[in-house]
Amino acid sequence: MINKFSALALIGLAGAFAFAPSAQAADCAATIEGNDAMQFNVKTLSVPASCKEFKVTLKHTGQLAANIMGHNVVVAKTADVAGVNGDGMKAGADNDYVKPGDARVIAHSKVVGGGESTTFSIPVAKLEAGQDYSYFCSFPGHFSIMQGKLTLAK
Repeated sequence: MINKFSALALIGLAGAFAFAPSAQAADCAATIEGNDAMQFNVKTLSVPASCKEFKVTLKHTGQLAANIMGHNVVVAKTADVAGVNGDGMKAGADNDYVKPGDARVIAHSKVVGGGESTTFSIPVAKLEAGQDYSYFCSFPGHFSIMQGKLTLAK
């Protein structure tokens, strides 16, 4: 009787694992929260080199509207960040504060306001081992505070 129950328990566990999401899929995504105090809750992102794309969800946990306290996430080489931000501010709200066609921008989200979220993908093939990458919010006035480091992990 015990052996029959043990066998059934093992079959049940095997079935549960067959339908569980893969760990690799979970490793190819992250969530960053931005708030009304102009802060990201995540200061570093580690992107596995094994991923084809890395999905980032930006959640604005504040209450203020996008035109007042909007947030986005822009990914670029750290050496390019100041220039990308400056050109993004000139590009304006209609372009989510990202210069259209800017080759220095690896990926970016749209601008969201309080209670909103958005998801965008970083094409991992555009990242190189040993390079220094950053992500930041290019909404006017947020750049100096809302920044983080992005690394390509093996």
